[in-house]
Amino acid sequence: MPMQVRQTIACFGILVLLQGCASTPEETVSSPYPALKDALFPSYTLFEPESEEAVFMLDEEAAAFVAGAMSPNRSDHYNMRQLVKNIFEYSDAGLQYRNSANTVASRTFQNQTANCLSLSIMTYAMAAHAGYRAQFYEVDIPEYWTRRDGYSLLNGHINLRISLPDEQNVTRMQDDYMDVDFDPQNVREYFPRRKLKKRVVLSMFYNNKGADALIASSYSKAYAYFRKAALLSPELPQSWVNLGVLYRQQDAYAAAEEAYERAIALDNENFTAWENLAILYRYTDRHDQADQIAARLERRREDNPFYHFILGEQALEAEQLEEALTHYRRAMRLDSTRHEVLFGLGKTYFEMGDVTRARQFIERAARHAPNAQEQQRYQGKLSVLQSRSD
Repeated sequence: MPMQVRQTIACFGILVLLQGCASTPEETVSSPYPALKDALFPSYTLFEPESEEAVFMLDEEAAAFVAGAMSPNRSDHYNMRQLVKNIFEYSDAGLQYRNSANTVASRTFQNQTANCLSLSIMTYAMAAHAGYRAQFYEVDIPEYWTRRDGYSLLNGHINLRISLPDEQNVTRMQDDYMDVDFDPQNVREYFPRRKLKKRVVLSMFYNNKGADALIASSYSKAYAYFRKAALLSPELPQSWVNLGVLYRQQDAYAAAEEAYERAIALDNENFTAWENLAILYRYTDRHDQADQIAARLERRREDNPFYHFILGEQALEAEQLEEALTHYRRAMRLDSTRHEVLFGLGKTYFEMGDVTRARQFIERAARHAPNAQEQQRYQGKLSVLQSRSD
């Protein structure tokens, strides 16, 4: 499987390859972690990652939006629910979901374009501005990849809980919190979740920005963001995996191996780190070790429909149509409701010249689409098929 970068999320309703604070002079001149290789990217200091304040700041228009939900004649609980309701209505009224839309809170509000992480950051900022407590959570979903410009991006998922501030001598007669999740797929609620510190979410944001830069071949900028993420939350394996991918692209194989091994030391179950290490072993002619890792990962992933889906995507990109069908069919046997898998089958049949089957699967994909935006996209594909068959 090709290299993977870890990004914290893009949403359908929301949904990481591959997910601070301003840099300090101390960070610029020295690094406490051997796996950071400043000498490989001497120009990285030209790129200054956004500060924590900049990421979570609301401009006047966004602050006015929050104020519009607050009524002095209503209870705190009512106002909290109204704010969340307004945010959802705002997102439903034309917000475009885009995996690469990694933006700060105010820009997300202005652009009305977001992925899950940026939308969650905006919501956190609005809740805090209103005086509520907000807590991020990471949802432990199965591995799920998307493809972008030749990269396999491993997506994650976060949501948050907004709650009323504690008050002395106040007993509340109803729930004083709301869970906010922009992903309409209810299956998420069946997976466990764990609290995330705000700084970790900020590191996820930096990782997403670094992934954008890496895909754009802006390697010094990518290093600046990945480095910032690693310094801010060194316990986050994805930062070290992403650094390893970046180092390998620069043919710095020893540095890449060191970064992957650091990620594995932090989380021995990090499949992305192991897989990238296997890729590195192949580049350095250690095929037996790579095969051992690949076999172990395949056994672990066999029941994950997303694993077979991404293999189908890669085979389709390589124009290996029969192989693509095999992988998509395996994915569909495991989960016949995934619109991405159904669309993959439709694309493959179209490339094989079977327009009838292509239309059938794209129609099924449209029926299982998670939102109107995806439905419209599939309807557009169907219109093109119809015009070609007329």
